Order: sequence, then C-alpha cells, then structure tokens
Amino acid sequence: MEYKKSPDGGWGWVIVVVSFFTQFLCYGSPLAVGVLYIEWLDAFGEGKGKTAWVGSLASGVGLLASPVCSACVSSFGARPVTIFSGFLVAGGLMLSSLAPNLYFLFFSYGIVVGLGCGLLYTATVTITCQYFDSRRGLALGLISTGSSVGLFIYAALQRILTEIYGLDGCLLIVGALALNILACGSLMRPLPASGCPLSAKTATESLPDRYSIYNEKQKNLEENINILDRNYISEEKCKSALASGDWKQENLFHKNPTSMVHTKEPETYKKKVAEQTYFCKLFAKRKWQLYKIYCGETVSLFKNKVFSALFIAILLFDIGGFPPALLMEDVARSSNVKEEEFIMPLISIMGIMTAVGKLLLGILADFKWINTLYLYVATLIMMSLALCAIPFAKSYVTLAMLSGIIGFLTGNWSIFPYVTTKTVGIEKLAHAYGILMFFAGLGNSLGPPIAGWFYDWTQTYDIAFYFSGFCVLLGGFVLLLASFPCWDICNKQLPKPTPTTFLYKVASNV
Repeated sequence: MEYKKSPDGGWGWVIVVVSFFTQFLCYGSPLAVGVLYIEWLDAFGEGKGKTAWVGSLASGVGLLASPVCSACVSSFGARPVTIFSGFLVAGGLMLSSLAPNLYFLFFSYGIVVGLGCGLLYTATVTITCQYFDSRRGLALGLISTGSSVGLFIYAALQRILTEIYGLDGCLLIVGALALNILACGSLMRPLPASGCPLSAKTATESLPDRYSIYNEKQKNLEENINILDRNYISEEKCKSALASGDWKQENLFHKNPTSMVHTKEPETYKKKVAEQTYFCKLFAKRKWQLYKIYCGETVSLFKNKVFSALFIAILLFDIGGFPPALLMEDVARSSNVKEEEFIMPLISIMGIMTAVGKLLLGILADFKWINTLYLYVATLIMMSLALCAIPFAKSYVTLAMLSGIIGFLTGNWSIFPYVTTKTVGIEKLAHAYGILMFFAGLGNSLGPPIAGWFYDWTQTYDIAFYFSGFCVLLGGFVLLLASFPCWDICNKQLPKPTPTTFLYKVASNV
C-alpha cells in the first residue's frame, strides 16, 4: 500500500511525543534492571550469572526477534501492535511480581517484557518514518532519547518504590505505569493511503498478471484440470461402489437429465480449484526465488571484509559493553560503597550520559571531515579502557565518573547506522542492519551472565571486567585492521544489482 506524502509536521509531532513516551515507559524498567538485579539476588539466593539472565534476556530478546517484530508491524500496523505490546509489557511486569523463582522471571520479565519492547520499538520507528521525510533524522533522534530518559528516571524510581513497597509492590506499580502505553498507542493514527485500494475481486483477477514472467499458465491449468478429472472419476466410482456393491462398472454413470447439470457443476468447480492450485504453485515458486536471492545477498555481504569485521565488533562490544548497565550497582555494593554516599544511582548517570553521547556523537558524524568508521573504532577503544579501570574504582566518585564515561561511549549506537551505510551502501542497509542487530541481541543476552559467572568463580568482578574490556578492545582492533585495505574499495560505486525489497524493520534496545 502506498501512503500519502509525509507531512513532516502536523499530527506527526503528536506521533513523536507519544513515541517518546512509549519508549520511555517500555524501556525504562528493562534498561534500569540493575536496581532490581540486586533485589533478585537477595530474594532468590541464586548465583550472579544465573540471575543476570533475567536482565540480559529482557534486552536481547527484542533484537533476536527483529524479523518477527517487523512482520507484525507490517501486517497489522503500528497502532494495533502498540496496544497489544502495551498489554505484553504491563502484563509481564505484573506477572514478575508473583514470580516464585528465577525460571518464572526468565519467562515473565525476560521473554514477555523483552518481546513487547522489541515490538514497541519497531512500531514507533515505523510510524515516525511514515510521518517524516525531510525531518526524519530529528524526529528519530527525539524519540530515541525516550529510552535513555527512561533509564535515568526509572533507576531512581525503582529504588524508591522498592524501599517503600518492596520488590513485588515496585513491579506492580511499574507495570501499572506501563499501561499508559495503551493511551499512547490510541493516538498513533495511521497515515492515510494515497488512493483507494483495489477491491478483493479485482486484486484476485489481476494476480496472474503480476507474475507474468512465467509463461506456463495454460499448460499448468490443463494439467491441473486433467488431474482433477481423474480424481473426480475415481471418487464417483468409489461412491457408486459403496452405494451398491454388486453394480457393474457401466452402470456407474446414469443417463438421465439431471446428469448434465451434475457434470456442469464439477467442471466449474474443477476450473476454480485448478486456478487456485496454479496460483499457489506460482506464489511458492516466486517466494522460493526471493529466498534464494536473500541468501545470495547475505553471502555477498560476508564477502565484504569490513562488514565481517563489523559483525564481530558489534557482537564483542555487546558482550563486554552491556554488563555495566546491569551490574554497576552490585559492583558498588561489592566495593563496600556506603549507601549514604549515593547521591544518584550509577545507572541513572549512565542513562543521562547515554542521551548526551547519542546527541554529540551524532553531530560529530555529520561533519564531512570525520570518518565515522574511525570515530566508532575510537569509542570502542576508549570503552575498553574504561571497563578495565572499573576494578580499580573503590569509591562512589570514581564509579560515578566511569559510569558517565561508559554511558557517553554507549551513545555510539547513534553512529552505528552511519558506519553500516558507509560499509555496505544504502541499497543493502536494511538487510545488513538486520543481521548486525541479531548479533547485537546475541551479545546482549550473553554478556551479563558471563560476567556473573566470572564473579561466581572468582568472588570478584575484577576478571569479569578485564574480560569485558578485552572483548571490546579486540572488536575495535579487528574492525580497524579490516578497514585499512578495504575502506576505499567499499566506497567505490559498484554496478547496482537488481533491486530486491525485503519488507522488514529492526528492533533495538536503545
């Protein structure tokens, strides 16, 4: 369906506001799960690695399920998906308050809430892109800060609610707040179509013309009708034989006036069934060709050395860079930092600095004289140094400074689409970005449990953060080395392949 020209304003600004609050309400608790992580450790008494799976699943499931999320938004629209996902997020949070063990939390908080967040991100980005064209970058930048502001506020809010109402009461209240997503979804008015769609009958009749590249229509129809004829005769014989077992074969067809009417009806029915069978075969054949093209383009992407290094870098970055968002509060407690010294939750500092980092790094990426790939590599190297410095921080001030630096560098998510576009070109951006986000979700899911297992093994976070820093540093160096011989080659104008559109969008957790 084709939509009207993007208005770049008007009701679009209402869409921006409600999309901002949607991301604020759905991502606030999952991104600030580090506060709840400490409470779950005390409540269930499980290991840190096992408990960390709850928060890592909530952040990673939405990315891993990106194809499912995009298919739902494309099929049903942004408004229904937002309302349905609002029930998912609110219901998952409320169910988590009744969790008797960690395994229940894996489902209620990790999978249900995580999937709802993935759906909501895809819905908000999709409808914003429909309403904005020339101001699309500004609109997307405004709604993306909703998750960072949510992290900043929910970290302090969940701590206060836990102290007053306990863990169960906190999750119930946060779940009730998430029900406001339903009100936001009701305001997501879809952009009207540019013209009246074809009627169902007209669309069905014009279907063969859309696949005119196949010239075997008449032949396939005749073959299908012949097959139906044979099946029909056999069926009539069986029916007659069952009716009277001693009838002879020549008495199976009665010569009476009603037989003419009886034969005309099956012929019309057989023709319709034959046409439907032909269309199904044609559709399956077309889909199979699209899947072959998709697989071929995926293989061609990985032949690009810079793209292969980029997927390694994003996987290692999320394995090493995501654990601080979940574990920093427990790191402070393990370092014997007194609660009286906590002026602001460390996760709140990370959240507000992530918003600043997204804005400033995005502005730097717009300068023509700055190579976005090298800028991204620089953020990875500085992130690795900050992670390796965490074991040496023994006071709230130093931990707060490191939290701010890590949060700012995590804002490199805003320049990651620039890097991907520079690497594969705008024609393959959606395809390549979907693959990279899948690996990002895998890294988000694995990072915190690995860091928790290191603590369970050594009873200290030192080795865990050394490992995290090494992963991020390794990803940065792999990407840097791959870019030296291939960066100029990737910028050359290659012959454009036959355009192939894959209708899916990508979810993200930031």
